[in-house]
Order: sequence, then C-alpha cells, then structure tokens
Amino acid sequence: MSKDILKLKPESIWKNFYALTQIPRPSKKEEQVRAYLKKFGEDLKLETIVDEIGNVIIKKPATEGMENRLGVIIQGHMDMVPQKNSDTVHDFEKDPIDAYVDGDWVTARGTTLGADNGMGVAAGMAVLEATDIEHGPVEVLITMDEETGMTGAENLKPGVLDGDILINLDSEDEGELYIGCAGGVDTNGELPYTAEAMPEGMAAYKISVKGLKGGHSGLDIHLGRGNANKIMNVLLMKAGEKYGVRLSEISGGSLRNAIPRESFVTAVVPEANKENFEAFAKEFEAIAKDEFKEADAGLEITLEATDLPKTVVDEKAQKNLYDVVAGCPNGMIKMSESVKGIVETSTNLAIVKSDGEKFELFTLNRSLDDGDRDKLSNEIKAVFEASGVKVTVQGAYPGWKPNPDSDILKEMKEIYNNKYGKIPEVKVIHAGLECGILGAIYPKWEMISFGPTIRNPHSPDEMVKIDTVEMFYDFLVETLKHIPVKA
Repeated sequence: MSKDILKLKPESIWKNFYALTQIPRPSKKEEQVRAYLKKFGEDLKLETIVDEIGNVIIKKPATEGMENRLGVIIQGHMDMVPQKNSDTVHDFEKDPIDAYVDGDWVTARGTTLGADNGMGVAAGMAVLEATDIEHGPVEVLITMDEETGMTGAENLKPGVLDGDILINLDSEDEGELYIGCAGGVDTNGELPYTAEAMPEGMAAYKISVKGLKGGHSGLDIHLGRGNANKIMNVLLMKAGEKYGVRLSEISGGSLRNAIPRESFVTAVVPEANKENFEAFAKEFEAIAKDEFKEADAGLEITLEATDLPKTVVDEKAQKNLYDVVAGCPNGMIKMSESVKGIVETSTNLAIVKSDGEKFELFTLNRSLDDGDRDKLSNEIKAVFEASGVKVTVQGAYPGWKPNPDSDILKEMKEIYNNKYGKIPEVKVIHAGLECGILGAIYPKWEMISFGPTIRNPHSPDEMVKIDTVEMFYDFLVETLKHIPVKA
C-alpha cells in the first residue's frame, strides 16, 4: 500500500478513502465496513443508525445560521466489486486493497480499487467530520449490497430520513450531472447435464480466454469489448464440430454486473486430432485478436495440456449449452432516441459455469425503459427455454426518470458555472444507480448524481483521477453552502 495517497488533496477525503481500502467490503460481506462506519458516526457524537437490512445512516445538524435550509441526503454505497487478475493472489474477504499513486491516477495492484463507491462514501464522511464548511441539515446514507442486488436501497424504510434533496455520489465523470439512470433485471438459467465416463483415446487441455478489459456492464457495454463467454463458446462449437472436442468443465466470468474478462475450460479431444486442434486454436486466436484489435487488444487464447478429467458432459447438454450461449443476446441492443449518445437497452452474458451436475448462466438486462427491460428479459428467457434451460427472473429494479426542470439541477448548474467557468453536462447514465429505487420510497425527493472521474470500474484496471477528486469535493461543499431555504 502506498501511503502517498494520504498526501493528496483534499486530505479529508483521501484519508477516509485510504481507510476504506484497508477494510474488506465485497458485496454481501460488509460486516467490517459497517462496523467501521457506525463507530465513525458515533465517535463524532452524531446520531447514527444501522437499519434492519444493514444500511448506515449518520445525521449531522445544520451549522449555525443554516438551520432553515432544505435537508440534504448525501448517498453512496459501502460495498465494492471484487475483481482480480487470475495471477493476483488476493482474498477480498480478508486482504486490504493494495492501492497506490500512478502519475495522475490512483489505482490498485491486480484488483479493483473500490473507488466505486469508496470515493462517494469518503466524501460523505469528510462532510460529517468537517468543522469549517457551511451546510443545512445533512444526512449521510450509506447503503449495503448495491453491486449485487441493491438490496440495501430496496429495503430502506420510509420515514427514516428527513431530508428533501438526494445527492448521490456514485457517478464517474467529473463535470457531469446525472438526472436519470437505467433499470435492470437478472435473467438466469440452469441447464442440467449428465457427467459421462471419459471415452477412450482422449487428450486433455486447459483452454483459457483471458487478457480482456472487461469493465462495467452498463457504462462500458457500448465500447465493443470482448465477452469471454461468447468468445470461448465460438471456439468450443467450432472445435466440437471439426475435431470432436468434448467439454468437461467451464468457468467464465464471475460477476453479473461486469463484462466477463476471462473464461477457463477443461476439454478433451481424440488423440488423433490433437495437432489439428492445436493448430485450429492458434488460427482462432489470430482471428479473434484481429476482431478485437481496437476494443480489446490484450486478448489471449491459450491451450495447456493437462491430466485427463474423470468425466465429460453428455453430448446433448453440451450442444444445448453452445446453442444457448450462441443465441443469447449480448451487448448494446439499441441507443436512446430521446437522450442523445446514451445506450437505451443492453444485456450482459456475465457468467457461464458448471458444477458437475448443471450449467449456470447469469445475465443482467438494462434499459432506460422498464417495458423494454422486461421485453429483453422475455426474449432471453425464450432462448434459454428452447434448449431446456430452467429460467429464473429476479432482482428487477426501476429506472430513474429524468426531470430536466428540477430546482436542484438548476442550482447546481449555476454553482458549477460560477466556480469553474463552464456549464456541466447534464446526462442520463446507462447503469443502475440507486436513485430509481430510493425515489420510489421517498417520492418527494429531488435527486441528482455526480462524482469524480473513475475509469474501468468493476475491473482490475479501475482508477480514479486525482485532480478531479478535489473538484468533486469542492463542488459538493459549495452546493451544500447554497442549498435553498425551506419554503
């Protein structure tokens, strides 16, 4: 860990971010960070609540003379996406993040950094402990399990929070204000198979698809990056047809909201076809690398001879798997006609894996339009069921409908222009911010989202741009100073 991070400005936010990197906090494993945040609030002698689901709420009274301002809820999420490179040794439930300063950025060695959403949480913490900034009544809401289901937001109770304006700090481009987001739903499947005895005269290989960038399955879905599950499937289908390759086990992708960067397979091929199969794999890699040379230049496909596994998947189930993965939509489905430059609907074939008895497939379907979200989910369901896959549709959450005429948007545009000499861009994000869910629970809230510049979230290449953190925090402080008086 590079403690140079503690020397960065503003010290208050970087100090808190550094502290968060030292606390394991993968989604659904937030016990340690929850306890830390609870103690943080109590040590400041502020009203601190841990609700039934595990969200942390810390309330700070207005500074002198600001008691008549509208109340503000500063909101972020405590969990982070646990992604690492295959050659990185790291236990996200035990080990701190090895973050360091790399030129103009802060990043981590071989893992996700947790700037999503550690930066937002650190900013809320900085406001809570500050003694030199003006603000009305402030409540900091830190939700749990945002990355794998938004269950913290979904289970927030009405009446717990008193404020009027929600400022979400989970966006990733400084100089942009977000006023809407996509909704989403998980469409998952299970395909049973029979583990058959190994045929005679076979040779075994570990097949790897790796080196892809991956990334956020909403923010990065339009960039044309490779999906490791799709690439591996094409290789296996063609190799099965030409050389009699049989599948033994597969593990592709690891998180529903991350574009899969890697896929690993154990497969066998008749001894007589070994050389031809190895030559085919090299040719296939060259073709795939050429296809993704612009969007994903690091792609690698490798074969490694290995010991024979005990079993292979029955041929009918193998074919069904290949058909399902080939037929499953993936990537950007369409761009929005009403919001220029934003993806309206997309899907990510996130995980394809086996467990000895069945294949499991996980997709996350997003759309700015809840009807299109559900239509896409039904299309995937039909593809799955046509090949005997049992489908589960779960975790649906609403989008956040933009309000371009909101008072807080007008106020913040003016504040930003006065401070930085330019009008911030107003955008809608193709990702699942919690605002849609929270706004349904507290329908009278005005809502807005912004943040510092973060690149490659949900991947080990995640990084946050240092100079934008100061701009982001200063803008937050200035906004709190200018929150309107209650009517």
